[in-house]
Amino acid sequence: MSMTMRAAVCVRPGGPEVLEIRELPVPAVREGWSLVQVKGAGLNRSELRTRQGHSPNVTFPRVLGIECVGIVAASTDPKVPDGTTVAAVMGEMGREFDGGYAEYALLPNSLLMPVTTTLPWDVLAALPETYLTAQGSLDALGVVPGGQGRLLIRGGTSSVGMAAASIAAGYGVETAATTRRQDKADALTAAGVDHVLVDAGGPLTASLQAVWPEGPDHVLDLVGARTAVDSLHLVRRGGTVCVAGSLSGWMIPDFEPIAMIPSGTKLTAFHSDDFKGSAGTNVLQRIVHEVEAGVYRPNIDRVFGLDDIVAAHRYMENDQATGKLVVVP
Repeated sequence: MSMTMRAAVCVRPGGPEVLEIRELPVPAVREGWSLVQVKGAGLNRSELRTRQGHSPNVTFPRVLGIECVGIVAASTDPKVPDGTTVAAVMGEMGREFDGGYAEYALLPNSLLMPVTTTLPWDVLAALPETYLTAQGSLDALGVVPGGQGRLLIRGGTSSVGMAAASIAAGYGVETAATTRRQDKADALTAAGVDHVLVDAGGPLTASLQAVWPEGPDHVLDLVGARTAVDSLHLVRRGGTVCVAGSLSGWMIPDFEPIAMIPSGTKLTAFHSDDFKGSAGTNVLQRIVHEVEAGVYRPNIDRVFGLDDIVAAHRYMENDQATGKLVVVP
């Protein structure tokens, strides 16, 4: 194994150009941590926000990347020996310690999720953060196989939105999803969405009532801060809204719960950190099997090489993607 590796280093807060390809020492293995040869990493908007300087606890320079898949190169965990295919998500990857934008990542053993799969690396890399978030969000909403409820996904062409649509379609749940661009409607239909709603930035009430006069039973809000309060008034009285994305930011200004949450309506959230490590291993393995069987779609928009990380972040920041972006070292 080489003593050095290539990594995309965020040298300071700023635009995509602050990501620089550098030659770094391969991290030294220490007790409780294992070295993973990274074969692919999904890109996430939280990394974009960290790069912009919106993660106050992150110090620079930092190798970003809150998820990766790869092969264990040097293990200190006898349950996960060298050569094991693993995934890892969250747990302060790419924030407190260096993450997946590199040829190798030193990761806490507690984050390693062994996976058995025949999927190509780029497809496997598209699944962990995206599908675990989608699955956890649907669980939080109470969306179950064979369920009779109606599901609205706001931010439908995001990677999590398309994954949630894929899972919901497999459950047989009637689904509507929003997109800001009419030219992305076909992608949502292909992902299993029954009703595509174009969100031009104004009220959704009229277009949604044309589909479901009584409103949806569940709203998965991936836009977040800008739309969460509106979602609480779109869902039927007594329905549930789950905020699991931050496409429009992290904070809801002047939020007044008693005034803004209709009586009986439920507001919840899901954070993918809840499915890190052993908590998500069985869930991820099941997702992998469903993708291998053709039940779920990986929904990959584009695969970038590590050298193209600046272009990848610019593509993500410009909202050009429909589905998941992946980087391979």
